[in-house]
Amino acid sequence: MMDETRMDEIGPDGAMMEDKLARPPFEILAPAEHRAPIVFNSPHSGRCYPETFIQRSRLDPVTIRRSEDMMVDELFRPVVDCGAPLLRAVYPRAYLDVNREPFELDPKMFSGQLPAFANSQSLRVAGGLGTIPKVVCDAAAIYPAPWPVDYALRRIDAIYRPYHDALRRLLAETHVVFGSAILIDCHSMPSTLRNGEGRLRPDFVLGDRFGTSCMPALVERTTTSLRALGYTVCRNKPYAGGFITEHYGRPRRALHALQIEVNRALYMDEEKLELHSGFAELQKNLATLAETMIDLAAEFAADMRDAAE
Repeated sequence: MMDETRMDEIGPDGAMMEDKLARPPFEILAPAEHRAPIVFNSPHSGRCYPETFIQRSRLDPVTIRRSEDMMVDELFRPVVDCGAPLLRAVYPRAYLDVNREPFELDPKMFSGQLPAFANSQSLRVAGGLGTIPKVVCDAAAIYPAPWPVDYALRRIDAIYRPYHDALRRLLAETHVVFGSAILIDCHSMPSTLRNGEGRLRPDFVLGDRFGTSCMPALVERTTTSLRALGYTVCRNKPYAGGFITEHYGRPRRALHALQIEVNRALYMDEEKLELHSGFAELQKNLATLAETMIDLAAEFAADMRDAAE
């Protein structure tokens, strides 16, 4: 484990505070043998909350976790035994969201001027869910007052940049070895629609940015495999894929990205934020899916290279 990293911070009350990042911003679980051109990624399952962040937040320790993709990294952990690497975030999306542009920032959150290159006009910023979120997913505000923009930039340097450096490196290494690469971006979603009168969501939503980030055959075969396991599946609605899917999916370069959203009701109590008995069955079925996807990735490797040439 690397040495503890410290970042000085000025708190909302003007007092100096200090975040202690006791762990690196990511972890790579590597297989004994990388069997096929496929990489799994879990960007929202981080659950290491710096103590000063909890103290600074206006939310209690349970509420602040409601935007976390709870244990998604553990749901997909069997992919490593199947022969694919898994990159997972260590710090939570409420602290910093790596599935955003690097500088999607809300100027109302900070004292001081945002850099000219910051994107403060995106729909995600408008919804309070920028690179440094203003709210958790149920719209509860995280911070009681604005805080210095310099600290936000240091947080991005300390966590966002290393995470994406690692993801780019994994994909580049995969592409060099196999001639192509597929990124599977793993997430979870609430079981009901917000303001949707309790309407239920499907078990899985596959996002390929409406056909632009991934070869259609992979999405179709993944859909078929999930339905064969007894699950309901939708494509691109309501989640078509976030920044990672859009940014890294380059089919013309034999780089493909597919986002998978798992319905949280399949494996956890969403109110208590506790796993239930469905976790083990879902994890087992995801291992089966991973085997299928790895086999498909190997099968499609030549087709992906040909399509890119």
